[in-house]
Amino acid sequence: MNKVKLISVALICTLGCGLTLLNLPQVSAGSAGQGAAPGSTASDAAKDALSASQQPVNASRAAREEKALQDARRQQLAEKEAALAAKELELKKLSAKLESQIKALEDNKKRLDESLKVQTDQQKKKQDEKIQKMVKLFKTMRGEQAGKMIDTLREDLAMTLLSRLDTKTVAKLAPFISQPRVVKWVTENLQGK
Repeated sequence: MNKVKLISVALICTLGCGLTLLNLPQVSAGSAGQGAAPGSTASDAAKDALSASQQPVNASRAAREEKALQDARRQQLAEKEAALAAKELELKKLSAKLESQIKALEDNKKRLDESLKVQTDQQKKKQDEKIQKMVKLFKTMRGEQAGKMIDTLREDLAMTLLSRLDTKTVAKLAPFISQPRVVKWVTENLQGK
């Protein structure tokens, strides 16, 4: 019987040292003998203590696994955030590039419009100079000759020429121009066209 007590004390001490390493409460030799059920041995107490120590080990393993899963999720989120940030930066660069291209196109359009306006103004000026030359020509011509020439012109050109001539010259040319043209010219002048 002394051997059994000695073995159980040695077992409890060994178990106690192991529990200390695992941060679990120790069972003392006196309490193991006192708190044990009648008819149970020290080995039963050791088994109970061992099964109690495995539950916290399993709980800590589950906590470590949960933490590992959370770390993996955080890592995935960080990678996704980095990818989104890279795409956002790329979109900002593309947006800036498009804005600069739009600005360049608008500048080119503005220059083209100005160039067309200058060109149109020059053409108008040249046309006005030509018409002014014709007005001078018709003023110097004899009335009958000038009237016949005006009568052979297209309607719009004849009206333009008559509108540029002074009233005295038109009055001199009117008998030699077809009456519908003279009437149209008078009507346009009265309407303010």
